[in-house]
Amino acid sequence: MTTMANRLSGRIKDANKQRVLDEATRQRRARKALESLESDNFHDDPHADLVMNKKAPKFQETLDAKSGSRKKKSKSAEYYKLKFRKSLAQMIEEDKALNSQGSAYENAEAKPSKFPNRHFCAVCGFPSNYTCVPCGARYCCVRCLGTHQDTRCLKWTA
Repeated sequence: MTTMANRLSGRIKDANKQRVLDEATRQRRARKALESLESDNFHDDPHADLVMNKKAPKFQETLDAKSGSRKKKSKSAEYYKLKFRKSLAQMIEEDKALNSQGSAYENAEAKPSKFPNRHFCAVCGFPSNYTCVPCGARYCCVRCLGTHQDTRCLKWTA
């Protein structure tokens, strides 16, 4: 009998020690994680206000100067995209103002899928077949399970 107890895997022994979350707690944790991701999802480009050093050589101008004529620089479409960039909220508000029925974005609907939900690994993003017993997160292999247990599983609770 003692040899059978010694042959149990370490994962099964550890699972008995860990607490298991109920479905409501798992949903609440997933919602809080999504809210935190959404809150820091959109940021302006930190490099948008960088100005090139005036001492840096301007290679295009030196080539034009050698040919004898200077061309006026035309602004590319990329310049206008960056200058007049709008956020998603601004585009939705603009769409609401143009359409009397409301925004097409808000009225868009799709039929439910005929296929079952696909599950992806919480660590690497590959398709996953396994679920963490304590927290319900998905993982695809032993390596991702180790990473999940070391860094994610029940570590960051709100």
